[in-house]
Amino acid sequence: GFHYLSSCLFSVDTAQKDIVFLLDGSDGTRNGFPAMRDFVEKVVEKLNVGENKDRVSVVQYSRDANVNFYLNTYTRKEDIVDSIRGLKHKGGRPLNTGAALQYVRDNVFTDSSGSRRLQGVPQMLVLLNGGRSFDSVDAPASALKQQGIYVIGIGTGGSDSKELQKISYQPNLALSVSDYSDLPTVQEQLSSAMSTVLLRATPKRLPGRDIVFLLDGSDDTRTGFPAMRDFVQRVVETLSVDDSTDRVSVVQYSRDPTVQFYLNTYTTKGEILDTLRDLRPKGGRPLNTGAALQYLRDNVFTASAGSRRLEGVPQILILLSGGRSFDRVEEPASALKQLGVLTFAIGSRSSDSRELQSISHDRSYALSVSEFTDLPKVQQQLQSSVEAVVSKVTPETPTVLGMFILRAFLGCSLCIGFHYLSSCLFSVDTAQKDIVFLLDGSDGTRNGFPAMRDFVEKVVEKLNVGENKDRVSVVQYSRDANVNFYLNTYTRKEDIVDSIRGLKHKGGRPLNTGAALQYVRDNVFTDSSGSRRLQGVPQMLVLLNGGRSFDSVDAPASALKQQGIYVIGIGTGGSDSKELQKISYQPNLALSVSDYSDLPTVQEQLSSAMSTVLLRATPVTPTVTGKKEGKRKVMKGISLNSCHTVSLEKRTGFPAMRDFVQRVVETLSVDDSTDRVSVVQYSRDPTVQFYLNTYTTKGEILDTLRDLRPKGGRPLNTGAALQYLRDNVFTASAGSRRLEGVPQILILLSGGRSFDRVEEPASALKQLGVLTFAIGSRSSDSRELQSISHDRSYALSVSEFTDLPKVQQQLQSSVEAVVSKVTPETPTVLGMFILRAFDTAQKDIVFLLDGSNGTRNGFPAMRDFVEKVVEKLNVGENKDRVSVVQYSRDADVNFYLNTYTRKEDIVDSIRGLKHKGGRPLNTGAALQYVRDNVFTDSSGSRRLQGVPQMLVLLNGGRSFDSVDAPASALKQQGIYVIGIGTGGSDSKELQKISYQPNLALSVSDYSDLPTVQEQLSSAMMEKRLPGRDIVFLLDGSDDTRTGFPAMRDFVQRVVETLSVDDSTDRVSVVQYSRDPTVQFYLNTYTTKGEILDTLRDLRPKGGRPLNTGAALQYLRDNVFTASAGSRRLEGVPQILILLSGGRSFDRVEEPASALKQLGVLTFAIGSRSSDSRELQSISHDRSYALSVSEFTDLPKVQQQLQSSVEAVVSKVTPETPTVLGMFILRACQPR
Repeated sequence: GFHYLSSCLFSVDTAQKDIVFLLDGSDGTRNGFPAMRDFVEKVVEKLNVGENKDRVSVVQYSRDANVNFYLNTYTRKEDIVDSIRGLKHKGGRPLNTGAALQYVRDNVFTDSSGSRRLQGVPQMLVLLNGGRSFDSVDAPASALKQQGIYVIGIGTGGSDSKELQKISYQPNLALSVSDYSDLPTVQEQLSSAMSTVLLRATPKRLPGRDIVFLLDGSDDTRTGFPAMRDFVQRVVETLSVDDSTDRVSVVQYSRDPTVQFYLNTYTTKGEILDTLRDLRPKGGRPLNTGAALQYLRDNVFTASAGSRRLEGVPQILILLSGGRSFDRVEEPASALKQLGVLTFAIGSRSSDSRELQSISHDRSYALSVSEFTDLPKVQQQLQSSVEAVVSKVTPETPTVLGMFILRAFLGCSLCIGFHYLSSCLFSVDTAQKDIVFLLDGSDGTRNGFPAMRDFVEKVVEKLNVGENKDRVSVVQYSRDANVNFYLNTYTRKEDIVDSIRGLKHKGGRPLNTGAALQYVRDNVFTDSSGSRRLQGVPQMLVLLNGGRSFDSVDAPASALKQQGIYVIGIGTGGSDSKELQKISYQPNLALSVSDYSDLPTVQEQLSSAMSTVLLRATPVTPTVTGKKEGKRKVMKGISLNSCHTVSLEKRTGFPAMRDFVQRVVETLSVDDSTDRVSVVQYSRDPTVQFYLNTYTTKGEILDTLRDLRPKGGRPLNTGAALQYLRDNVFTASAGSRRLEGVPQILILLSGGRSFDRVEEPASALKQLGVLTFAIGSRSSDSRELQSISHDRSYALSVSEFTDLPKVQQQLQSSVEAVVSKVTPETPTVLGMFILRAFDTAQKDIVFLLDGSNGTRNGFPAMRDFVEKVVEKLNVGENKDRVSVVQYSRDADVNFYLNTYTRKEDIVDSIRGLKHKGGRPLNTGAALQYVRDNVFTDSSGSRRLQGVPQMLVLLNGGRSFDSVDAPASALKQQGIYVIGIGTGGSDSKELQKISYQPNLALSVSDYSDLPTVQEQLSSAMMEKRLPGRDIVFLLDGSDDTRTGFPAMRDFVQRVVETLSVDDSTDRVSVVQYSRDPTVQFYLNTYTTKGEILDTLRDLRPKGGRPLNTGAALQYLRDNVFTASAGSRRLEGVPQILILLSGGRSFDRVEEPASALKQLGVLTFAIGSRSSDSRELQSISHDRSYALSVSEFTDLPKVQQQLQSSVEAVVSKVTPETPTVLGMFILRACQPR
């Protein structure tokens, strides 16, 4: 989409770049290092260095990475050059390029290290490398590309050229020299590559397309399928696949979808056409087009499946459908549109034309033929439409990759991306903007509010308001937030101005700015409220604030920035200037006046700031947390319906609802943190009155309830409200303790029938484990309430809401009964293995059979083996469930987990299995397929109910595709994989796939399968606890330099006692001072010897001040994660041992709490210079904060520490079953 970026883009006067040099400092580059250093110096000499110009960082790596200096360490070229000249060769082995790439992504290309990625400044990584990596580079290289970091790789004769191409942003950016002394010969190439950063499309050439064909393969299109296939072949013939411009995927569907190949499966047109020639209809019914569209959104239009959506490449879906869908298509079609997918639908005479129009990007893109044999007649029309819409959409679609800030760079015009950008880009008559004004309406602004209101009016007067121009919303807040009008409420400037003039001061205290920021993010900057963020329209929030926030603004402010919302903060003398800078998109966007009457003086500044708005659309990743609870705790989320109707019945009934809620709250145990309460009102859309973590005392809740007024509005969208609760209220960030095993209760009071559908969101809440009780009045739909409720009997009814006291006892008894029933069975976050006899357990077992050409002769033996295993199971709907899937190039389900409930039927089906055949053998795709399509609720999996999930793979050869990501995804989901291979299998691959390496079994031939049946049974009954993940966080600051050797020795002694070599325990070490440095991750080393070797070389990193809070937060976000080797999601206890020699310069409370919520068990050891209270607040328990006079006394507390660790692990492990299935620790129940 962006225009070709010429070398002048990055000329001295106009460019900003963040450039990181990653240098191979391993033993193998010792002789070449001076030449490497000189080369970097020469490149830097040509840059235009400055705080607001080019920034530079240098990192060396071998076994691990060390930062020589960050992007914000130096702002003068002279200082950078001096530092480069003083570089010393790091040394060490092996060469872990993958870990180094991950390190720079997580630690250098970050805001705190000086990266300006979030401001749209181009990010470049120049890698100088002299050998093949010892670890895998695939995932980190992909992560850098997804983050829009432009990697240029330069290798020598010792490098692996294919690896370097994989790492580089594009293969042609992998440069090569025979020796480091030849580096000057590629300096011109490097400059050229850097001048064409990031997107290189010529002004008229499109940057390629990702095209997915979704084909109706149901029974009803069997005769027309060959014509469909031929049509797809003809379209593919016209594409540019071989030069990596276009990518293609084909998916078939009937009852469920089957991926024939993903967007990244094939890189040549020949491979695609070969596969298409062999395409056969999958058959089956009914035709679930909705489910297929949803599947594409979740599994095909994704980076891991080859989609380049985040790089700005147009996403095209071509649907060929021969019938009306059996399920609903509206929601998934809308979800694809929101994702930016351009859908074209072609139907036959049996199709529903309105349905196809609703699915298509535009009604005119729904085409029709009498029979599929007529498809050639519409081919030209389709291709013309695709070309037209891609040409039209490309310039307007912002990418996550460079995003080059679309601003007027102080009057300088740049030809970037969408249009020729000049200072007038956002002038009154050309821009589209969505602007939300968030006004401090608390008691403290009562006198200044008229001036605030006039200021907003004056700003709006200068906007170009219209549905397709500027949109405006106004929100007031104090303790909570209220929307005065949404972005889509008014389309005329006159109406907005009238509404602003009529604004009344809200009043109230305290001032919760953090909650208000979160509220506008979740409720105003949304598609349903009129935000056009997903269409690339700039999103702005103008905050007018008169005081310091009572709650924390950090997380919500960060979330707004990540979502690309451009925040401008305006404060008065009573505001906290640092807080305002933190909230604003950039510190210089925090404006200030002494008093509200002075607001006109910043109007010009505001207009200027709005003219520099950037276009971004960065997705936000939710975080889930959890911790151990010592006793049963009940959580209740109460959803109130307030509906504006013709009669006064609902409005007059609201006080009775409110009183009912107050009476229920009176019975709860809030003050001792046992129960938590949230209240949400809804009509057209929901409004959170307060979250589960807003209040910690019953008094605060009751005070708020007394002031509750009905929100009004219509229609009544109960479905949307339920979905909102699932996504925004029953979450860890909103105070939900679901992941800690605390029962989740929803009490719905509804006075009418829902205008929208409730089935899907109600089901989603049930899958989440939420226990819903619904109470309706005579105007409610009783069937609807029954479908929403956890059980039909939990749908209660009264004539009028004034009769609610009559059902209060019944409700409370039902809640108590269901909580008592569900609590012992509810898995929580750290769970272990099934401790139940093999013949009494519930298990969901999927057999994945290699049905490729290579197993044709062995297939009968495979089939017999599966039959014998099934014979020993206790099959039944509420006992064991079985599914069988065969695969070769792709996977086919023979039957699902919920297809049969009798052993006889399963055995009959197994006996009738026919060998599938086909090549190549794509084990990776098959593993991904069973994860996405078989281990699901709709296919009969009971994973969400805590039933153990097992996958038994029988495999006869090495996979043609990569198994790494899918195998990891299965483990993270708690699926216990046992791999059985033959002589033709790759044993290392099988160990990688299996849940643990010792679960990879082997036979010489399929006829020998009976010899491993006992091993399989034993593996399925495995009871061993899976060890510990232990992270040491060491104070490496200037103040601990003399005590550091004693710390290091202490860590070595503790490691000596661990069981590392058998994969039981894993260890990571992190040092910190101002910021943290990872010495090695939990998955860096697999032997105790490697860990001890690294520890012996450990030196203090130095630096000050000591930011313990930042280090704890870093561990939570980057070390206690699956990608860094944490097995938290598999139920392995997570231990943190902190050695700190001083008081933290920053706050530790929030990050320490976040680690506890994540289930991390923290032990802190301090010296006489430490703050004992601080260490106690960080520790899992106050008694786990230990102290020594000097670190040389650490041996005195080693036994105490180890005993405490043993005690807490023993205590926590059996009581904390995992949310992932993971073999729930439950008592053995006799049948």
